[in-house]
This record gives sequence, C-alpha cells and structure tokens, in this order.
Amino acid sequence: MTATHLRIVLVLLSSTALALLSACGGGSGSGGASSDAKSPTGVINTSFARLQSQVLEKSCAFATCHAANNSSGSGLVLTGPDAYAKLVGATPSNANARADGLRLVDPGKPETSLLWHKLNGFTSGHHTRDYGAPMPSAGQSISVEQLQFVRQWIEKGASATTDDINPQLLAGTTRPEDVPYVPLAAPAPGAGFQLKLTPFTVKSAFEREIFVYRGVGNTQDTYVNRIQTNMRVHSHHFVLYSFAANTPSFVIPARDAVRDLRDASGTYNFNTVVPMEYHVFFAGTQTQSSDFTFPAGVALKLAAGAALDVNSHFVNSSAQDIVGEAEANLYTVPASQVTTVASALNLSNTDLTLPKGRDTTITKTFRFGVTTRVVMLTSHMHARGARFVIRIAGGPRNGEEVYASSDWAHPPILAFATPIVLNPGEGLTSEVTYHGDANRVVKFGLTSDDEMDIIFGYWY
Repeated sequence: MTATHLRIVLVLLSSTALALLSACGGGSGSGGASSDAKSPTGVINTSFARLQSQVLEKSCAFATCHAANNSSGSGLVLTGPDAYAKLVGATPSNANARADGLRLVDPGKPETSLLWHKLNGFTSGHHTRDYGAPMPSAGQSISVEQLQFVRQWIEKGASATTDDINPQLLAGTTRPEDVPYVPLAAPAPGAGFQLKLTPFTVKSAFEREIFVYRGVGNTQDTYVNRIQTNMRVHSHHFVLYSFAANTPSFVIPARDAVRDLRDASGTYNFNTVVPMEYHVFFAGTQTQSSDFTFPAGVALKLAAGAALDVNSHFVNSSAQDIVGEAEANLYTVPASQVTTVASALNLSNTDLTLPKGRDTTITKTFRFGVTTRVVMLTSHMHARGARFVIRIAGGPRNGEEVYASSDWAHPPILAFATPIVLNPGEGLTSEVTYHGDANRVVKFGLTSDDEMDIIFGYWY
C-alpha cells in the first residue's frame, strides 16, 4: 500500500460513527389548515400558504433539506416568504429538466412542472427522462389527496393569492402504491453480460454502502462498447471497479460475498476499506438509469475470467426500512470491430477542507504524461456541492469549460463525439463550489455528510 493509500485509509477509519442523515421527507402533511399560514403577499390561508405550511415545510423542508439552513447543493429554500418566487416560473438545476423545457412550477401546466414530477415520481415515474430521485427522499410519497391538491394548484395557475382548492385534501392520508421496480433484462446470449446486486435491506435513518465482487462470466478476452445501468430510487451511486495490477493477492475479496462499508453503528469495516484503495473505475452512475455507448471502434477490455467489484450506496432518511437493488449490462462487440482500447479516468481530490459557515471553491489540476483523448466526463460530489466545473488545463484551450453540473445527486454523463485531445503536460482542472456547514468543518469522506471531488470518465 502506498503512503497515499494509507493516508486515505486512516482518514476514513478515524471518522466518527455515521450521523443520522437529515430527512428530506420526515413526515407528510396531516390535519387541517394552519390558522397562521401566510402567502408571500401576507394574505392569510391562501392555497399556496396551505401548501407551503402543510406539505412543503413538513415534507420537503423537514430538517435541513430545503430549509433556510440547508446544506443541499440545490439551494432551493421552501420555507419563508421567498419560497413562492423560488418555485413559480423558476428554472430547475437538473440538466434533463432544463433541456426538456420544464420549470420548477409552470403555472397551469403540471406536466412541465418539475415539482409535480418529483412529488408524483413514486406513483407514475418521471417524464421522458431522468429528473432525479422522487421527493420527499424518505421512501414514501406524500398522500394521494395531497398530490391532488398540488396538481389542482398548478392547473389553476399556481396563484399566490387565491384560496380555491379544497383544504381537506391536505388532511388525506391515503398512501399511493410505489412504482414497482423493473430490473433490466439481461443481454441476449452472446451479446453481453449482466452484473446484478440482488435486493438488500437498507435500515431506516441509515446509509448503506455495499460491495460484491462478481465474476463477469467471460471465458475469453472480451470488449465492452456499451454500458447500461439501472437501480432503485434512493440510490446515491452505482459503480463497477476492477483492481489495479499491483493489488496484493490477500486484498482481493472473496467472490459473491456482501461486504458492508460500515457496520450497524456506522463504524467503517477495515476489511472493506482496504480493497477500495486499489480500485480502478470501470463504469458508474448516480442517475437511476444510464446508457453509455463508446464511439465506433472504441471499447473497454475485460481479460478472460474477469471479475468486477460491484458497489452501491443507498441513503434512507425515512423511518421505514427500504430495499436496494441495481444491475448493469455490459454489451460486447467482436475483437475484430475494436481498433482502440479505452481506459478510465478516476481523478480524485482528497485534500478537501470546507470552512464553517461560508461557501468555498476548491480547484485541483490533473496533468497527463501522454496524449489523452477524452470521450466521456462526469463528476462526483456530495450534498454540499453547488457547482462542479471541469476545465482544460494548458495548451491553446487553457481554461475552457468543458463540463458543468449544479445537480450533485444526478450529475450528467457527457459524451464527446469529437474527443477532447490533451497533449503531454496538459490536463483537466476540477473547480468545485461547496456550501459550508454552519456548525463544523467538512472534509473528504464517504458518507453523504462528508464531501468529495472526483472526475470520472473515459479516454484513449
């Protein structure tokens, strides 16, 4: 183990036990309208005032998720007199929602309102593309009646001043049925391989991260040109790793055994942490589903008899246990169709210190010693990440922004039909802005309460 590896292991093992995650959906609205609820205009008991006090503040701004003291990279505050202006007509941070022309609330149009898709995601799924996890992120939707209230409010123009929707809907407690999880169908015989994490329990108010070392099933050298993933809601990430060539044999995990990153008390398991220091990124995503195809002639290589460490991290902030599950399809092409073997980018900045109570921007430059043609980029940060920018470092394009994400939970995977060509000595710079915690200094770590700064991608 290198000195750097040892340092990271010691940092992780010295972390305190896992704190209970702030619950974005700790409860749903119940009971009648609040007598002192006010709209942004000061009018008592408007439909929006009722919606804000009985749904948004109780289910979405519960604890710190969308409250004034929130540490979420979304920056969306649903408490206080400014909530209406931050919702109605506002542009979403989710890249897919922006591309589809959605607004957080589009007056008169629930189907182009991201708020409707997020709240209704448990019952009907999202629109045509991934708009991030359903909300509240507590494993349970708001009630059927509350959903009706939200939809009617949007349909009637999302007014700040009217009171024309039956307030008794907000007292309803009928629980909607969750969307059944539909696993990916495995590739047809001869077309590829599937690596699956079978259903596992994630205890209430806990983050569970597991690893399972799975054999791919290839009996000869194999070339992968398409990677498709799928996972249940409340997943933070799903990643496949190989192991570096210098990995000691005693570090390689036993196949098919579930290895938890932390025990029930939140303490890191040493035997799980140590193999992580030899991981080599193979594929991964933070979106509920993804599908990436390499340019023609380019593919990843898997040696005969390969195995990959399959890793999934689920965050359960609810009072009920939930189920985690995920699978990845590796589609293959004949060796005769491959002209270039791709490699993975895994550029991690572990030297993070976020001061208390203020925003901080941290930059880190990674330079390459060989000509590097980048064909895909994505980012990885945690809940305090407000914006992740990747710039070219050096050469004629020095400082050019080639990637940006303001959605920490579901960063885009950006493919480049024309590769970014970086000559020796040039590289990539991560430029990440974080919201500071009001009460403590935040450093690099593996839970959603810590922070990260990682560039993932592919190059050849």
